[in-house]
Amino acid sequence: MSDDSVVEHPREIKSFVLRVGRMTAGQQRGWAECWDTWGLKKEDGLLDIGEAFGREAPVVVEIGYGMGLSLIEMAGTETDKNFIGIEVHRPGVGSLLNETQAAGVTNIRSYCDDAVQVLRDCIADGSLSRVQIYFPDPWHKTRHHKRRLIKDSFIQAIRPKLAIGGVIHLATDWESYAKQMMKVMTAAEGFKNTVSEGDYAPRPDFRPLTKFEKRGHRLGHCVWDLLFERTA
Repeated sequence: MSDDSVVEHPREIKSFVLRVGRMTAGQQRGWAECWDTWGLKKEDGLLDIGEAFGREAPVVVEIGYGMGLSLIEMAGTETDKNFIGIEVHRPGVGSLLNETQAAGVTNIRSYCDDAVQVLRDCIADGSLSRVQIYFPDPWHKTRHHKRRLIKDSFIQAIRPKLAIGGVIHLATDWESYAKQMMKVMTAAEGFKNTVSEGDYAPRPDFRPLTKFEKRGHRLGHCVWDLLFERTA
């Protein structure tokens, strides 16, 4: 099997592999002080976005935001948008909540759950302007490629949640994964590349450079961005 091959498997999609880690004092503080205000619960069902944010605005969902620092930076810059993060790892959610409070950013809400289930049960069809997935686990060994998140079944789970004209934005620093992403997105029903077919996009201004990415640039590493618009 080549590095950029794509194999579909019939098992239920999951957006994560659970890793348990200790929380820092700041992460614990984020949970204790901010979850009741900014946390969203999958078991509450379909989300009333206007009620959750106290306003109507374009909605951006980020899946797998890690510690959340780039998401906070984006939300602080794009104050005209509502941002929903989905992250399964509790320390990451605690970090996001704590740092959001410290930064005085108010247009972020977060789930701590599996993105597949949250999209299915909580996000209304046609309600999103952008879905972003940055640097998902590359599962770089060939035998593990079946665990990669970006596959047609997941993209088609996202598609109805986007408004027509809404965008999926993917980014990775693994070339083999970038090739797989391009193959999946080029073949995906209902999407078109926002640049020329088969081409990667320049990094848009709204995606901040992470410390990890800046270090990679200094070492000569590449990052590939893909932006695909929902057309149907």
